[in-house]
Amino acid sequence: QVQLVQSGGGLVQPGGSLRLSCAASGTALRINDMGWYRQARGKQRELVARITIDGRTNCADSVKGRFTIPRENAKGKVSLQMNSLKTEDTAVYYCNAEVLTIGYRNYDAWGQGTQVTVSS
Repeated sequence: QVQLVQSGGGLVQPGGSLRLSCAASGTALRINDMGWYRQARGKQRELVARITIDGRTNCADSVKGRFTIPRENAKGKVSLQMNSLKTEDTAVYYCNAEVLTIGYRNYDAWGQGTQVTVSS
C-alpha cells in the first residue's frame, strides 16, 4: 500500500508563486505516474497536471504557461510549481499516484490535500 504526503501551499497574492511537494511511501510493484488535482469550493475535482513514468507531462488548459512539474531526482516524488497565480486557482490541491500492486492491480493513491488561497 502506498501513501502520499504533501507539503507546501498557503496564502499568496495574485501574480505570486507557490510550490507544492508530494512524496510516496509504502510498497508497490511500481508507480506508473503522478500528478496533481484540485477541488475548489462547490466544484468537482479536476486535473491540474500529470507526469508519466516515461517523463511526459500534460497540464490542464487553465494552467498552461503558469504551472509546471519540476524535474525530480528521487523516485516517488512530484512537485508543482505554480506561477502567476490567479484568484480562480484557489482550491484544495491533491497529490495523486497511479499504483501497480504486487498482484498487478491498479489503484489511485491520494495525498491529504493542501489549501492554496490566492487573494489580495
